[in-house]
Amino acid sequence: MASTSASRSDGVAGRIKRAASNLYSENQTLVTDIRKALNLLKEIAVDLERDNQSEMVKQLEDAVVELIETHENCLHHSSAIQSVGDAYRPGPELTDFKKLLDAELEKVKASSSSSPQNHPLLHQFRQAVWNVHHAGQLMPGEEQEDIVMTSTQSNIKNLNCPLTGKPITELTEPVRSLDCKHIYEKNVILNFIQGGRGNVKCPVSGIFFFSHKSCWFSMALIPGHFFFLSACPRMLQAKQVICDPLLLFEIEEQRLLNRESARTNAIEDFTETEPHEEESP
Repeated sequence: MASTSASRSDGVAGRIKRAASNLYSENQTLVTDIRKALNLLKEIAVDLERDNQSEMVKQLEDAVVELIETHENCLHHSSAIQSVGDAYRPGPELTDFKKLLDAELEKVKASSSSSPQNHPLLHQFRQAVWNVHHAGQLMPGEEQEDIVMTSTQSNIKNLNCPLTGKPITELTEPVRSLDCKHIYEKNVILNFIQGGRGNVKCPVSGIFFFSHKSCWFSMALIPGHFFFLSACPRMLQAKQVICDPLLLFEIEEQRLLNRESARTNAIEDFTETEPHEEESP
């Protein structure tokens, strides 16, 4: 009887987790649409700045701030939904899922220190507008404060696949773990999981040794055996490693950021190497 009860409990938890994953994916689609809207507003603002329409640019910036707040709320809801799905275990009483979700949402918001005015997406908007007339120059205030663009406000947690070493912008079939949010090349990470018989940790920032004839990282160890030390504690499951709706969009955003950074560096290098006119005696 106890075995039947435990099996039924596991089945309910599994269904809830699948439902949470579906809701998470739907919410990520909404986040993707918001990011596309933010990019569109940025492009319009750049065109207006070229025409010296400063007041309209300011109105667009205000709209961007509001949209970023919505963007963050959607991300908070995604995290809360996933947490409920991962942690849920049925008890003797009926579960109040709204109460569970609200509690997780409060935890997520409490751990988030992001402010729209300091958000990387707003910085990208302002930087694009600034570059119209001041390309290669620091924006006001950056001389005293180093603003580092990181992925802490997005789902991109690693810029290179930990197994192939390739930048995520060069991956053929990028996938992301729904659990730890790290990104990998699909066929390589699935081989990695299969080689560990489904009992492996995320390979990010870890040391791995895997001897198998089908793997590019074969080592001269015990044939067919797998050894791994991982810095990321999350376990990987093949069904939890997917190309979620936001991933391809975020990778494309990263490509654009890389190109913009390369152009800015080229301008700076040109300015530094520009010959100075010698003063006449």
